[in-house]
Amino acid sequence: MAYVVTEQCIRCKYMDCVEVCPVDCFYEGENMLVINPNECIDCGVCEPECPAEAIVPDTEPGLDKWVELNAKFSAEWPNITVKGDTPADADDWKGKPGKLESEFSENPGSGS
Repeated sequence: MAYVVTEQCIRCKYMDCVEVCPVDCFYEGENMLVINPNECIDCGVCEPECPAEAIVPDTEPGLDKWVELNAKFSAEWPNITVKGDTPADADDWKGKPGKLESEFSENPGSGS
């Protein structure tokens, strides 16, 4: 089992999770983070740190596309080990549905 980042992270990208991860398994996209499922040790410390509630165990039903998305982009995006700046409009996007279709970017983040 591993944890995955879901749609709630898109355009929010608070990054509180990055600071607590003991194995540095977060990878940064332009407007969201993902978890490398092969590096995640299932410790769960990241889940309660996420203000957007975007991190969930991959064992929850209906997460197949998120498991695939996390695996794919963790292989392409830069690893991030230090919390960066939260987007100024993060709170405006928190909890909004349909962000995968309308807001997701495949572009890598800065890896800061």
